Amino acid sequence: MVLVEDQRETIASWLRDADRIVALTGAGISTESGIPDFRGPEGVWTKNPAAEKTATLQHYVGDPEVRRQAWQNRLVAPYWTSEPNAGHRALVDLEHEACLDTLVTQNIDGLHQAAGQDPALVVEIHGTMHEVTCMACGDRTPMEATLDRVRAGEDDPPCLLCRGILKSATISFGQNLVVDDLVRSERAARDCDLLLAVGSSLAVYPAAGLLPLAARAGAEIVIVNGEPTGFDPVADAVIRGPISEVLPHIVGG
Repeated sequence: MVLVEDQRETIASWLRDADRIVALTGAGISTESGIPDFRGPEGVWTKNPAAEKTATLQHYVGDPEVRRQAWQNRLVAPYWTSEPNAGHRALVDLEHEACLDTLVTQNIDGLHQAAGQDPALVVEIHGTMHEVTCMACGDRTPMEATLDRVRAGEDDPPCLLCRGILKSATISFGQNLVVDDLVRSERAARDCDLLLAVGSSLAVYPAAGLLPLAARAGAEIVIVNGEPTGFDPVADAVIRGPISEVLPHIVGG
C-alpha cells in the first residue's frame, strides 16, 4: 500500500494510463453537497435510530405509521435542493478525459447524472429517490407526482393502478438488489484495471465486495475517503481529505 498525501500526481498518471476504470462512490461524495450520511457521527440514523425503520422493508410494509413517517421525511429530504459538487464534476471529467467504463454508486440522490455523467455509465446499486415503485404491481412513476399527493393530504398514498403499497425506488434493508445491476457491477470490477473508490466506508455489501473482486483480477485499487476504511491495507493508494478538493486534483493532474 502507498499512502499518498504527497503522491497525487502518481494516481493521476495511473488514471491517465488505465484502459478501463471503474468508480465506486458512497455517501462521502454527497455529504459535501449537503446530504447527510446515515451512520456517520452526524448521520440520520445516528441521531435518530428509530428512523432506520423507514428504510427496513419489514417495518415499511407491515406498519402504516412507518410509511406515513417515511412520506413526511421524503417531503423535506435534502435531495430536492442539493446540487453536485466539485467531486461529482471531477468524475464527469474522468469520463471525458480517461477510460471510465462504469460508475457504481451507493447513493440514491441522482447527483452524478445531475453533474452531467452519462446515465448509461451509472449503476445505482441501491436504487434512486427520484422514482416511486409499487410493491405489488411494480409500476414506476416519478417521485414528485407522489409527493404532490402527500402535500394534498394523502399520508400513505397507494398505487393508482392496483392500490398496492408505494415506496421510493431504493433498496431497503431486507430487500434484494436488482440482479442485473449487481451482475453488471461485478463484471465491471473483474474486467477493470483500476478501481477508484470514493467517499465510501466500504462496509456495506455487496458493493464493498467489488474491491476484492477487482484486486484479485489484478486491478490497481485507489481509495479516496475522509476516514479510514477496512480495505485501506489492500489498496495500492489511499488519500484522505475532502473529496471535492482531492478528486479534482488527481483527475486533473
